[in-house]
Amino acid sequence: MNLNNVHNVYFIGIGGIGMSALARYFKFIGKNVAGYDKTATPLTAELTALGIDIHYTDDLEHIAAPFLDKADTLVVYTPAVPETHTEYRYFVSMGFEVLKRSAVLGLITESTFCLAVAGTHGKTTTSCILAHLLSETNTSMTAFLGGISEDFNSNFHFRGNEVSVVEADEFDRSFLSLSPNVACITSMDADHLDIYGDVSELHKSFRDFKERIKPGGVLFVRNGLPIPGITYGIEDNSDYCIRNVKIEEGAYRFDLETPETTIKGVRFGKPGRHNLLNALVAFAMAVQTGVEPDHLAKALDAFKGVKRRFSYQMKSEHFIFIDDYAHHPTEIDAVFEAISEMHPEKKVLAIFQPHLFSRTNDFVDAFAESLSRFGSIILLDIYPARERPMPGVTSEWLLERITNPNKKVMAKKELVAEIKQQGPEVLVTLGAGDIGLEVPKIKRELEYAY
Repeated sequence: MNLNNVHNVYFIGIGGIGMSALARYFKFIGKNVAGYDKTATPLTAELTALGIDIHYTDDLEHIAAPFLDKADTLVVYTPAVPETHTEYRYFVSMGFEVLKRSAVLGLITESTFCLAVAGTHGKTTTSCILAHLLSETNTSMTAFLGGISEDFNSNFHFRGNEVSVVEADEFDRSFLSLSPNVACITSMDADHLDIYGDVSELHKSFRDFKERIKPGGVLFVRNGLPIPGITYGIEDNSDYCIRNVKIEEGAYRFDLETPETTIKGVRFGKPGRHNLLNALVAFAMAVQTGVEPDHLAKALDAFKGVKRRFSYQMKSEHFIFIDDYAHHPTEIDAVFEAISEMHPEKKVLAIFQPHLFSRTNDFVDAFAESLSRFGSIILLDIYPARERPMPGVTSEWLLERITNPNKKVMAKKELVAEIKQQGPEVLVTLGAGDIGLEVPKIKRELEYAY
């Protein structure tokens, strides 16, 4: 398909983080853009402010006439949209060009030098660091990000079209629509088992993704993963390696070894060893664009972060409030270890909103073990997203398996009073659902208490 021949782009599920980045792109290059989503959010409000028409009822009457002309209209949908969706069924039955978000991303990036970040954890932070490094070093680059970069205050960044930065999403095997020049795999932990069935099928999809890399391309893999590539790690035998890690004034200082050189005294400010690994592979990928390693290493120090990725909301001598998107046991463990490293011996309260009934069911014991490590735990109800309830799978069921006795399930409206009563030194909110919308409310109330 030739995107140059498209004048109208209509999105079904426009408010998703990946979909909204594509909507920004098409609006930026002068296309007529509109869409549907089931719920208004801060992201949809930002799109509306750009002049994009969005409606929230699944009804053809709300679609403007130009988007009903199939001759020059592209319809983009997210895999979270059910096949029973009225608008989706109409566009398919009438013979419109209807493509998944991942396929459109593949079309946009196929003529660029594409850098694709894959992995069950770390994709968004790594891609945001990578986009930041290339932007800081004046690379002609377009970035489609799975989170809101604090450096760009957006999930989309454009400063040219020679290089593209994308997240290669394993959900629904979407990343098999990409053909990158350079790729990385940050992790291959079991996830999305509602799609894959078992971890062996998940691993197979990553091997298939490796085969999508263009001839002469490069794959970076975290050391220890069961797939060949150029390795990266911390204090090990990796091709790209971080050594001599120290903490100075709340930031990491370390030496960065590449196959050709060693850069000493590199500084990076985001807590957590998992974020050090994200920074390392972003650096390694950026080197493949021809930028001088020394310039990239200096740019690491200026990285601000990603919203909802170990994002400090409040930080003082007496109280710290951190918000994180963690929704898998491995990610929760990484947050716990980062807090323990940066804020040792402090009283920690974790508020967790489980995401998806299927994920809670698949990893209930691992969730319980990870959450039990915090000083105190509050669970919110499971955020269903695209799923219907599963009998017996509830937050109360998960709570029973948490061995730490300092645990509760409660409603969002009760949170602030409970936080004030417990008086933690560190508060952390965790989850991929709508818990992020509670963060400003909690922060506003606690600013008066601390």
